[in-house]
Amino acid sequence: MDLKWYIVHTYSGFESKVKKSLEERVKTLGQEMYFGQILVPTEQVVELKKGSKKTSSRKFYPGYILVQMLLNDDTWHTVMDTAKVTGFVGGGIKPSPIPDEEAEAILRQMQEGVSRPKPKYRFEEGDEIRVIDGPFTNFQGIVEEVKPDKEKLRVLITIFGRATPVEFDFIQVNKI
Repeated sequence: MDLKWYIVHTYSGFESKVKKSLEERVKTLGQEMYFGQILVPTEQVVELKKGSKKTSSRKFYPGYILVQMLLNDDTWHTVMDTAKVTGFVGGGIKPSPIPDEEAEAILRQMQEGVSRPKPKYRFEEGDEIRVIDGPFTNFQGIVEEVKPDKEKLRVLITIFGRATPVEFDFIQVNKI
């Protein structure tokens, strides 16, 4: 049986509940052979909270889940009749599956997030930030340079009336 990946739109914030409900419906209706994995695409992110590193999950497609399934009338109704599901992406009655390469890229992104959590924020030159850790806590500045490979930023901070470049780890600052 050739299972394809479909993107299902859900109420935002209910992705995990929909995943659980759909898994229970599949089991109750005896349709396990028509369904593969049901995923909420998330990645691990690192942030600083109260002086220590905290890792949490962030959904990279809020309001969507991935469902691996064989689409037919019964399985379509199983998904559509699940509470908090608003529909398939890519068509009402006959939605299009996403290409396998796209599904694999999403799965890879999830795996990489587990092995190497990303910083919670993405920074660009010109972003305004506030320092949340270290000797410059509560100082504000402008991002001058982003070094994504090292997860560091060079930030211009005004100290005694002069703009001074200071280097910070991504997790030591928040966007304003």
